[in-house]
Amino acid sequence: MKKAFFAKAGQMELKDVEKPKIQADDDVILKIIRTCVCGSDLWNFRGINPLKGGEENSGHEALAIVEEVGDDITTVKPGDFVIAPFTHGCGQCAACRAGFDGSCQNHTDNFSDGVQGEYYRFTHAQWSLVKVPGQPSDYSEGMLKSLLALADVMATGYHAARVANVKAGDTVVVMGDGAVGLCAIIAAKMRGAKKIISTSRHADREALAKTFGATDNVAERGDEAIKEIMGLTHGDGADAVLECVGTEQSTDTAMKVGRPGAIIGRVGLPHTPKQDMTTPFYKNTIVAGGPASVTTYDKAVLLKAVLDGEINPGKVFTKTFTLDQIQEAYQAMADRQVIKSYIVID
Repeated sequence: MKKAFFAKAGQMELKDVEKPKIQADDDVILKIIRTCVCGSDLWNFRGINPLKGGEENSGHEALAIVEEVGDDITTVKPGDFVIAPFTHGCGQCAACRAGFDGSCQNHTDNFSDGVQGEYYRFTHAQWSLVKVPGQPSDYSEGMLKSLLALADVMATGYHAARVANVKAGDTVVVMGDGAVGLCAIIAAKMRGAKKIISTSRHADREALAKTFGATDNVAERGDEAIKEIMGLTHGDGADAVLECVGTEQSTDTAMKVGRPGAIIGRVGLPHTPKQDMTTPFYKNTIVAGGPASVTTYDKAVLLKAVLDGEINPGKVFTKTFTLDQIQEAYQAMADRQVIKSYIVID
């Protein structure tokens, strides 16, 4: 089977490797039909994270057909069409029961890695896989894109809005204009936010943010961004801030544009070594967030919303590639030529 690997910073490669096999009773072997590149994958591709040549790709989002199941699997069977979340919650521990399956307590290998290939061994699959009615052929490509978004970015955007307790009438600021930030706008609108301020510097992303529900946009950064956002909130600050980047500047801005008592929903993978907690202390700022509860949200809210046509997060996929074009898929995202690269695997 073909599978993508990091050759070095800035270069992906395909290798022929052995097809994965069942290794544990709660394993499922998946035949991948659609996958994609995530913004977090670019930390390795750009060389920001330490990287050795030959490392497995960090891809973690997929639509798939169940190929084979372990002895303990009763929830899916060969031939089923599934969303493969990047999280692998058990559904039974205290974290999962509370709706935080991204922090499942029953195992440490809780996240997918290396999904950009023809087959994948999905661990701890009994509860975490999300079954989709019918087969891929029953859906348009646009619908498949929205279903794929439920493997990570839509659920992650929803997580930001949930932990920030976004509610009807709220003013919300969304830091970040990548796929997660754009999906966070969808989530804020779903939960009833009245004013949603996006923070894009790119015309295509700003336009999509508006389509998804943003009412205003701030392109400035740093102190100028803070000044403009505060102006848009009449000096009050936002009720909730959804931090979907993880950089020091984005986190600092998020902390400064909320009103006293605001909640910061953090889902951007943190790349901030230090964080000042004194200022948010005096503002009573609440900081929440972490890995998304993908399976929980998909089963409870998001799958139905997509199937019913209420939301269309698949619009974040703005260009399609094949697995043989994996280098182009990564490079296009790194160069901001596309918002999110969509990969079709035959």
